[in-house]
Amino acid sequence: MRNRKIIFLAGFLFAIPLALTSYINSSFLESYLSKYYIGVVYIIASIIAIWGLLEMPKILKHFGNRFTALFFTLSSFLALITLAFTHNIVAVILAIIIYFISTDLIIASLDIFIEDISKNANIGKFRGLYLMFINFAWVIAQMLSGSIISKSSFQGIYLFGAGFLLLNSFIFIFFLHDFKDPKYTKVPILKTIKVFIKNKSLSKIYSINLILKFFFAWMVIYTPIYLHDYLGFNWEQLGLIFTVMLIPFVLLDYPLGRLSDKIGEKKMLIIGFATTIIFTFIIPFIAVPKVWIWAIVLFGTRVGAATIEIMAESYFFKEITDRNSDEISFFRNTYPLSFVIAPIIAIPVLILAPSFEYIFFVLSAIMLSGLFITLRLKDKK
Repeated sequence: MRNRKIIFLAGFLFAIPLALTSYINSSFLESYLSKYYIGVVYIIASIIAIWGLLEMPKILKHFGNRFTALFFTLSSFLALITLAFTHNIVAVILAIIIYFISTDLIIASLDIFIEDISKNANIGKFRGLYLMFINFAWVIAQMLSGSIISKSSFQGIYLFGAGFLLLNSFIFIFFLHDFKDPKYTKVPILKTIKVFIKNKSLSKIYSINLILKFFFAWMVIYTPIYLHDYLGFNWEQLGLIFTVMLIPFVLLDYPLGRLSDKIGEKKMLIIGFATTIIFTFIIPFIAVPKVWIWAIVLFGTRVGAATIEIMAESYFFKEITDRNSDEISFFRNTYPLSFVIAPIIAIPVLILAPSFEYIFFVLSAIMLSGLFITLRLKDKK
């Protein structure tokens, strides 16, 4: 029980800087690079992160999960400190890349801890509770972000976020000494891929998770640019919009996690995709820069996304254990992989589309493919 509270706290402290920076990184990079090249930075960072996740079992075997989490937390801390104080374009790009890679590997490391302490719990309920804490941090972060940016620009955000990562590093230094690493076995990537292909349930939920992470990547990179540069919202207004937008993740994760243990995940996944598709599709039709309108519409997209997220998490972790570090790492590569795929698709869309907002029509069409996959999914109860 004690370790459970510590891990929940670690996840919460880690999520605050991640949330503070996720929606500003693309706008920060835009002060150094064209919007077309921002995607290239994400692609490079994501490819390296995917490689790191594939090597995660080997890293865990040599250093253990606690030290691995500490190392990448400190790497993230140093990356944010660099972003807060440097104006050199090369240093900025390198820091963004290191930060992106480190946060992906921290997420995978926290998964190992969570799997260990949830062995005797209802998976959906436990995962829902954990995600509720994580997403509560995201809401708090967005409440603070606009005010911090207006007073101290992007550098203030990075410095503030670095403080939370330093606090988080203390957890891995002073606590969790009684955590026992499971036996990590490095399985060749082709063998892991074969496991997912052979297990139709795993392959479908992986695809669903990838489509969801693609949605997040697309929104994280391009929504702030669209709202700030094209519709004229300032960062305090964006902070309020993003705060309201993220509330569904706090309200829905825990109750839907419990519900998934009773009725399975398929029905809720269908509802989640349908909701996300509808609200994403109407975004290009909204040309007025009204805070309350955009808050409601983006809130609607996240009601669907939050439903998909907890259902995908619950479904996947009913299939595996904490010993399946290869499968966990492969499942987690959907996030960096989405940051490879999203810019590759978005860049030609931005070049060829009549106007910027057409990218949201494309995104809603891609989300429709997730609905088709869900219809072929078999429930896990």
